[in-house]
Amino acid sequence: MPELPEVETFIRELAPELNGRRITRARVFWPGVIAFPTDEEFVTAIAGARFDRFERRGKYMLFGLDDPRTLIVHLRMTGKLQLAPAAGPPAKHEHVILDLDDGRNLHYQDPRKFGRFWLTPTPETVLAKLGPEPLGPDFTPAYLIDKLAGRKAPIKALLLDQRIVAGIGNIYADETLYRAHVHPARPAGNLRADEVARLHAAAQDVLQVAIERCGSSLGRSNLQNYIRPGGEQGGFQEEHNVFRKTGQPCPHCGHPIERMVIAQRSSHYCPVCQPDTR
Repeated sequence: MPELPEVETFIRELAPELNGRRITRARVFWPGVIAFPTDEEFVTAIAGARFDRFERRGKYMLFGLDDPRTLIVHLRMTGKLQLAPAAGPPAKHEHVILDLDDGRNLHYQDPRKFGRFWLTPTPETVLAKLGPEPLGPDFTPAYLIDKLAGRKAPIKALLLDQRIVAGIGNIYADETLYRAHVHPARPAGNLRADEVARLHAAAQDVLQVAIERCGSSLGRSNLQNYIRPGGEQGGFQEEHNVFRKTGQPCPHCGHPIERMVIAQRSSHYCPVCQPDTR
């Protein structure tokens, strides 16, 4: 969290606000957030740059500048980018502030401090490990069948593996498996070709709807792990079938949703609609 739909929402909503805006000053308040270059080099190098390209790769945001460099941002679990009028000292958990030439600030907040920034002319040095985009042309049923063949690891763990498919995290893996009627602990190599095709279609359907709903906001009040750049919540949490629904009735069969731990992550599923055939 945030995952592909949330990161896509950030890019779509920030692009029209940032396009053509020049960074007049950068301030870094926690040294661990800048992965490359050093904090001092980052502050000096990004001042004066103008935003002019906006992309997403997996869970990474790519902000192209008016030179060969790209500002890459990975929000990890609790990172947020917020646009706001210039104000006083940084608020709690604000680790980077970019001052813009229109008088606003782009604030990076992260209570857990796991997020990272890179300023680089070669984005592939950061992104090369990623698998194909789940909504892109390279992510096909045939590709997925090949990647899962012979694998004994649980299918849930492999859906979370960014080297296999980029952008799917815990929320959308659970919702995909539920929609595909696949138990999260099934050994990936045991899935039949028709089950893999169903899983592929479910992943694309879930992600497309989640993007339309601007992602999932979880938590209470202003403590959500994900808030859109303007401060609004996403809407897809209202359509979760199993994620964090332990004990609640399955929307299809009414059986209580159950929880188990796979790959050190909570997995939520319906034991009736997603039978364990191990």
